[in-house]
Amino acid sequence: MRDLIIQLHDIEAIKFGNFRLKSGIESPIYIDLRLIVSYPALLKSIAEALWHKISHLEFEVVCGVPLTAIPMATALSLNHNIPMIMRRKEVKDYGTKKAIEGVYRSGDRCVIVEDLITSGISILETVEPLTQEGLVVEDVVLLIDRLQGGRDNLKDRKINVHAVMSIADILSTLLAENRIDTGVADRVNEYIQENQKTIPGS
Repeated sequence: MRDLIIQLHDIEAIKFGNFRLKSGIESPIYIDLRLIVSYPALLKSIAEALWHKISHLEFEVVCGVPLTAIPMATALSLNHNIPMIMRRKEVKDYGTKKAIEGVYRSGDRCVIVEDLITSGISILETVEPLTQEGLVVEDVVLLIDRLQGGRDNLKDRKINVHAVMSIADILSTLLAENRIDTGVADRVNEYIQENQKTIPGS
């Protein structure tokens, strides 16, 4: 985990400063895991870390949440010969009109692959069409837990979260490596505590 955190920081997939998020909120940390597609060795290492978290589970297929997690799911599939399926972000009104692409059977157990979790909404948006097709979804594996309520939100829906690392792990590692100071870590921790995410209906 330490090596992954250092590499992610090196490629600036993890940044500290002042960032305006899509929601309009100012954040002292920004995580952009889309960058990893340009670093094949790092992508492979991430896939192995994900596999370590789920290798004890029984499942038939994996499905990456569009879009950032699809390369992770693909690497995991290739490294361990696991069949993969894909969820379309938008179902076309022509052709097969499928929401889920790939080969699967009703009753197959599917592990969802995600890059990070905040509230868990994007994961649930993938769970819904999978379960509508008869797939069983009880587990999600992801790289980073932002510790903003997503794990509990999914637990309420009987979905287990298997995370390689958390924001706390990132902060403690970068502090130990003198890459950030305690002021930065304190600002991030304060932001996390003040911005817990719940899902309507929870």
